[in-house]
Amino acid sequence: MAAPDGFAAAAERFLRALAAERGASPLTLKSYREDLLQLEEFLHSAGCRTPGDASSTLLRRYAAGLHAAGYAASTVARKLASTRSFYTFGQRDGWVKTNPAKPLRSPKRGRKLPKFLTGEEIATLLAAPRAKAAGGLRDLAILELMYSSGVRVRELVSLDDADLDLRGGTVRVRGKGRRERLGIVGSHARKAVEAWLASRPASPPAAAASRSRPLFTNRFGGRLSVRGVARLLEKHLLTAGLSGRASPHTLRHSFATHLLDAGADIRSVQELLGHKSLITTQIYTHVTTSRLLSAFDKAHPRAR
Repeated sequence: MAAPDGFAAAAERFLRALAAERGASPLTLKSYREDLLQLEEFLHSAGCRTPGDASSTLLRRYAAGLHAAGYAASTVARKLASTRSFYTFGQRDGWVKTNPAKPLRSPKRGRKLPKFLTGEEIATLLAAPRAKAAGGLRDLAILELMYSSGVRVRELVSLDDADLDLRGGTVRVRGKGRRERLGIVGSHARKAVEAWLASRPASPPAAAASRSRPLFTNRFGGRLSVRGVARLLEKHLLTAGLSGRASPHTLRHSFATHLLDAGADIRSVQELLGHKSLITTQIYTHVTTSRLLSAFDKAHPRAR
């Protein structure tokens, strides 16, 4: 059965389901919407009036076109995953009997090793904020908490006062797919956060009494943005002489790498990072292994 309201309506129902059932983030929904618009253009150019008119052969042509257009393997993989998910939803929604996208295979992707800062570089970065004014105290608290808990920057800016348990040394983190986990707040991070909270500008009474009061605020008293965190990191990297060496996500990579280097169990690191699959966490074991091999090649007299 064809989608009665056409491609746009079917796509919107699919995106609403992604948001409601999987807790897809706004960025994920934006990517899926762009992918589906590209698919719609292709199908219309091929004479399809609805997505239900597409065949497996036609969708293979679409996949071949993505490869020929020069997209990176990771981009092609995401676009094909979007297409498969869309047609899987179509079966459930009743506008297609069988999934014509099921035979599509994503290209193999070479995984890049994550960039991270050394322990000495982290110490230099954490010494960069001027921890006297409120802005410096806030920035130090952000950097310490990100390195202590391994939170993603979007998770960090969504934290509220009620998510913190400084006495217990934990923070409640809402990750991808609305999954919650506990992050660790070490002693240095706890002291930095306490100093920030003591100096944080007062909020209006209604906001101050709310359990959803943002933990980290901008100079106007509103919730700090992802871009705001990126800007403050850029400033402190420049001060520390590490400009261009890191992004907000680099602190998360450093957190995981340093834990594994020190002998932490990979399952524990997986849980702290909020990874659904251990395969995602295993990329950090490749980092530590490559460092060991590099050290061996440089130091061992019989390495070469």
